[in-house]
Amino acid sequence: MKTSIYSQHYDHSGWLNKLDFYNDEMKIMQQKLEEVNSKNTANEVRKSVEHFQNQLFIQKNNSDKLRHHIKREEKEIQNSIKSNPVAVDHRKTEDHTEERSMMESFEKNFNLLRKEFNAFLSERL
Repeated sequence: MKTSIYSQHYDHSGWLNKLDFYNDEMKIMQQKLEEVNSKNTANEVRKSVEHFQNQLFIQKNNSDKLRHHIKREEKEIQNSIKSNPVAVDHRKTEDHTEERSMMESFEKNFNLLRKEFNAFLSERL
């Protein structure tokens, strides 16, 4: 499917903003984990805290990789415009289905983690 360069830029900007939001949310989740950990000494709780810390680490890593990929794609768009600025308003390019799929997968996984995390918090706080 073909799309405009501006449409791709708009998607990239939106995705980067979403990743900023998720990164902020991960920081808040980490703070909540530290609070739970300080208030509970039970082995079961400590294992759950460690599980969520590991999951947050993985999600942060995934977010960083996705951010890097999106920024690289954005740089390619900018280079394309610089190398051929004629009719940039009308030029079509292939839609970035891979990036869209990566972002959707990240959001799906993060939302599942958030749901599991909130259930854990509701039992512990």
